Amino acid sequence: MSRKSQSLGHLALQKFKKNFWGVLSFTVIVIYALLALFAYVIAPDSTRNANQMHLSIHSQPPGFSTKMMILPIQKEDSNFWSFLSGSTSTVEEIPFTKLKLIDGIIHYTPFDPDNEVKPYQPVMHEWGKVMDMTRFRESATATKTFLLGTDKYGRDLLSRMLIGARISISIGFIAVLISLLIGMSLGAIAGYYGGKIDNAIMWLINVTWSIPTLLMVIAISIALEKSFFTVFIAVGLTMWVEVARVVRGQVIVAKEYQYVTAARALGFNDWRIITRHILPNITAPIIVISAANFAAAILIESGLSFLGIGAQPPMPSWGSMIKDHYQYIILDKAYLAIIPGIAIMTLVMAFMLLGNALRDALDVKKI
Repeated sequence: MSRKSQSLGHLALQKFKKNFWGVLSFTVIVIYALLALFAYVIAPDSTRNANQMHLSIHSQPPGFSTKMMILPIQKEDSNFWSFLSGSTSTVEEIPFTKLKLIDGIIHYTPFDPDNEVKPYQPVMHEWGKVMDMTRFRESATATKTFLLGTDKYGRDLLSRMLIGARISISIGFIAVLISLLIGMSLGAIAGYYGGKIDNAIMWLINVTWSIPTLLMVIAISIALEKSFFTVFIAVGLTMWVEVARVVRGQVIVAKEYQYVTAARALGFNDWRIITRHILPNITAPIIVISAANFAAAILIESGLSFLGIGAQPPMPSWGSMIKDHYQYIILDKAYLAIIPGIAIMTLVMAFMLLGNALRDALDVKKI
């Protein structure tokens, strides 16, 4: 097959495969997406929002291990969809140092980070009664390792990071989808019809563009109440102007091409010409700007969560994790804030590099 007979899409794909940074960034994004999708399957703490607290082992370093008593508190509720939404905790975990049997009753010494000698105390179950050997045999002890350590509430940091990835990935998809729906619609209408319609839409674009993005998102979030989905809507409603400007400029140029003139001569209506002929031929710049908007949406959400306006506790978010632990940077526990910071930086950089690679691959002048 000759080069001329190959489709532009195939040539662009071949060119993209030769871009090392583009392939690497795409691989990183796919890995993050899979980790986010199967977070509750992979996470050591599969409870909803990975919110199982152990205050006695708070702020422990990566690789920290301790003995745990695992006491059943309720029957396991099997749910097929638990891998998506997490499950209700069916056990109580108690960090301990030693166990001892006193008069048929199990006693333990609680874990102490300062290695102070603690007196033995009886193991209590959920009804506030002491636990004898018969009851204790239904439970178990195990050594639990926290690969990324624990946060200031004693929660598993790795589990929180995995589930927090869902926020960043999902807000990118939803925000980009909203921005594409609004931006492509208004941009195509403005560029195709021109005149007063174009002036009115451009006025709206310029007014929206002049308002600082973060301030607009904060205003929308406050007006619509603080919630997980409000952030999605707010971010999406502030990112459509860039898409609209790009689409408008591309449509103004594309509507003068011969294939559009031929479509008009055949009697096709404006809707078909825009959706079936013009928009499919201007997808390259839209794909590139969508990748950049994806990265911007992740940064905006992280900033909002840091300010306390984004995802609300106990839902984990990388931005809120930095907010909870940024003061630990000067307390020899900087990893509590650096780990989510590195995750944000890596994901954003991957999308930016992917956008650059797509820009080069989809440049028809270089194909």
